[in-house]
Amino acid sequence: MDFGGDDEIRFERSGAAGIVTLTRPQALNALTHKMVLALSRALTAWQVDPNVAIVVVKAEGRAFCAGGDILHVYHAGLAGNAPVDFFADEYRLNTQIQRYPKPYVSFIDGIVMGGGVGISFHGSHRVLTENAQFAMPEVGIGFFPDVGGSHLLPDLGGHFGMYLALTGNRIRYGDALWSGLATHTISADGQIGLLERLCETGEPEAMLRNFFRPAKRETERETLEAIARHFSAATLSDVIASLEADSSEFAQKTLATIQQRSPTSLSVAFRQVRAGLTMSMEDCMRMEFRILSRMLAGRDFYEGIRAVLVDKGSTPQWQPARLEDVDPLDIDRYFETLGDRELAL
Repeated sequence: MDFGGDDEIRFERSGAAGIVTLTRPQALNALTHKMVLALSRALTAWQVDPNVAIVVVKAEGRAFCAGGDILHVYHAGLAGNAPVDFFADEYRLNTQIQRYPKPYVSFIDGIVMGGGVGISFHGSHRVLTENAQFAMPEVGIGFFPDVGGSHLLPDLGGHFGMYLALTGNRIRYGDALWSGLATHTISADGQIGLLERLCETGEPEAMLRNFFRPAKRETERETLEAIARHFSAATLSDVIASLEADSSEFAQKTLATIQQRSPTSLSVAFRQVRAGLTMSMEDCMRMEFRILSRMLAGRDFYEGIRAVLVDKGSTPQWQPARLEDVDPLDIDRYFETLGDRELAL
């Protein structure tokens, strides 16, 4: 079935299922604009196809999807041609998935970050194996947890979403299940059998119950209580002060992690996650597009990509370099309306 996407994404029909496979394993299945548009076209067609009862999304290789094709964004932005259209179409796709009326089942067997989260975790069924690793690491590259991060992260209990947003730390399938990010956990070797049954029946609930393998939470209760205590603070500076006042190894390690992140990104992410708690998916995506538009015109995003991906392993030089030097008025501007350039959904 040809919805475009060339050799980067594959679409098949098998029994009751429409199957999507990400096919850029050498690039950890990083999302390109072609992939985003092709997936959107497929979902539109399958939504009205009476023979498609269920959509399954999976990937080749050791990653589900490590994010968007950030290096392309970097080079285009430096050339003065920031790919705003890519993000607009990606955010529209995230919203399309969240609204999708048919079961949308993601098989996540490996790394899932950034853009990969956007095409999987807004669906109805998020199935993770023991190989899965989830992260929203954007504050580490001078960016922010987009692709609907403002819709996903505030809903996690115990302020776990704020912790993930401000640290960018990775979690495994047990934490994903217990926090509510994953709906099911299965063993990696059960994937083929589960896919076959989904294609036969088009009915995910009973099949997922049969293949479900419980996963223990990896993070200890004591640490979860510390996360809830520190990351429930009313302001970002209160979060930092709370961590500073705690001499435990967890608090000091977490503080050291946050202090490496872009102060601007941290300030934006904190406000974004707080705001998203009371917003619809559509309003979250419009807010994120406002932030995105300002980030692409800013500096820290390009500096973060340079340090992490171009001159690998170098230390990013954030501006401003310290949280206390961030001007609240500058952060306000990231959230201001774009007028006639608002995201159309």
